[in-house]
Amino acid sequence: MGDSRLEGTSGAILRRLKRSGSASIPEVARSLELSPESIRAHVRALADDGLLEDVGARSEGRGRPERLYALTRGAEALFPRRESELLRELTTFLRQTGREGVLTEFLDGFANRRRTAALERLGGLKGRRRLDEVARILTEEGYMAEIRDDGDGAPPRLRLCHCPLRELVDVTKAPCRAELGFVRDLVDGSMARVEYIPDGDTACAYSVQEKGT
Repeated sequence: MGDSRLEGTSGAILRRLKRSGSASIPEVARSLELSPESIRAHVRALADDGLLEDVGARSEGRGRPERLYALTRGAEALFPRRESELLRELTTFLRQTGREGVLTEFLDGFANRRRTAALERLGGLKGRRRLDEVARILTEEGYMAEIRDDGDGAPPRLRLCHCPLRELVDVTKAPCRAELGFVRDLVDGSMARVEYIPDGDTACAYSVQEKGT
């Protein structure tokens, strides 16, 4: 099923600009056989949503130049993509040919490159303030992280409600190992896994025991 934002008049505008690269409102209106006023309203809404951007102007006969609009990087993501499928196939290929170590080395390096910046953000933070910042960092990376308190003196749980690497995890648990190492370095304490998405749970969750507690 395609993205609903590619439906209706707004979708027609996005598809038109995807084909042409850029166009003015009068050009789009003519090609879609709609009034410039209608197209202008949709273009304004799409720009407010971060899907279109003004990329300059072009003269169309007499009169003032018309502004040109094009898709933003965010709009490109609305159209079909195959990177995840290709990455899954590559991972399968590496496993089947006995070269999964290459993937492991890459994933470890990927985690290492993110670790320094993340630890800088956590500098000086302890306890719950640190866990909250860890959750923000992981949410920015696509994990939809949250800290949940169960009460009764139980340690807090770090829950990752989304797995942005699920296509790979379905083939190999190497991403889980690399990312878990990354998370352990951010959390100032020990972690025990209590939920796991590949096992059918709704999140990957970890009971966090702070140092000295």
